[in-house]
Amino acid sequence: MLGYLIVLGGTYLQGHFWTDPQGRPIANDFVNLYAAGRLALDGHAASAYDWSLHRAAEVGAVGYDFDGYYGWHYPPPALFFAAALAALPYLSAALVWLVATLGAYVAAIAGILGRTGILFALGFPAAIWNVTAGQNGFLTAALIGGTLGLLQRRPLLAGICLGLLTYKPQFGLLFPFVLIADRQWLTVAAAAITAIALAALSWLAFGAATWDAFAHWAPLSSHALIEEGALDWDRVQSVFAFVRAHGGSEALAWTVQAVVTLGLAVGLVLLWRSRVPFELKAAALAAGTLLASPYLFMYDVVVLAVAVAFLLRFALEHDFLDKIEIAALTAGGVLILVYPYVKTHVGLAAIVIVMVLAARRVRTARRLRPAPLR
Repeated sequence: MLGYLIVLGGTYLQGHFWTDPQGRPIANDFVNLYAAGRLALDGHAASAYDWSLHRAAEVGAVGYDFDGYYGWHYPPPALFFAAALAALPYLSAALVWLVATLGAYVAAIAGILGRTGILFALGFPAAIWNVTAGQNGFLTAALIGGTLGLLQRRPLLAGICLGLLTYKPQFGLLFPFVLIADRQWLTVAAAAITAIALAALSWLAFGAATWDAFAHWAPLSSHALIEEGALDWDRVQSVFAFVRAHGGSEALAWTVQAVVTLGLAVGLVLLWRSRVPFELKAAALAAGTLLASPYLFMYDVVVLAVAVAFLLRFALEHDFLDKIEIAALTAGGVLILVYPYVKTHVGLAAIVIVMVLAARRVRTARRLRPAPLR
């Protein structure tokens, strides 16, 4: 963690983080959030989905033109926190965003690991890349960590966390299958009600035109990013991107991604219907959530901290299996840490490592105690 602070401090002094050498805000991923919020506050929420209008708002937010464009691809409920942040000056909003979401993420991990989780969360390698991007990885990890961390003790609150996760719906894909298989009806109901309420409130607050714009522009964004290849496939950390980066066609990439996602859904349903310890179920689901998404960046890999936290909780209670487990977790952390310096799918590799470790633990647990279906 101290190393992260030194790196960030040095980068700031060189004008490559937070502000540039002229003292102007650096345009990173946060600018898309702020610009969307500014448009919403000005009564033009639907314009956040229009590429040209949204980019103009981004330029206005930082006060100068810049290369590239940071698109707004989130459903209308996400405009609530965007608008709240846009009520502040840009740099103040960016600071509030990072501190508030970092606090929620740390609290979620601490809820899993106890006080030890505070240092673990702060030191998790993907955290620094979320900070430098000004992205929402902390929020996503907080909601997934909250869902799983509260599921056994506070199923209603767990459902609310899951409902809030609909701001980034691709990460909720596996949860309904697993929760229904585990008969977590209160959590399922709370999640559904929360999601519907958020959608209805956003309709009232920002107008039906916002939903119309989202429905219109989302397929166009998908076409530009995925079908036309606007994304750098070596930087996207998903199975889909791995296939594309290695010369696979779009059809092949979708097929492989679909097979992986379907396999994960079936495997996790069977796992959650078994008597395997909850920590291993939660770790597998958190890691599987990342593998199931075709649209995954390094800042999203903060969610992997949730999976590792559950594995560590189980290991602290039952001892580590062997030196291989410790070495594999270390290797996963190193892979994430070297991300800016290599052009390959190190985040995906780290996720696969954690999933394999969870599978090893599950296999050992089943040997010790049979796991009949309910």
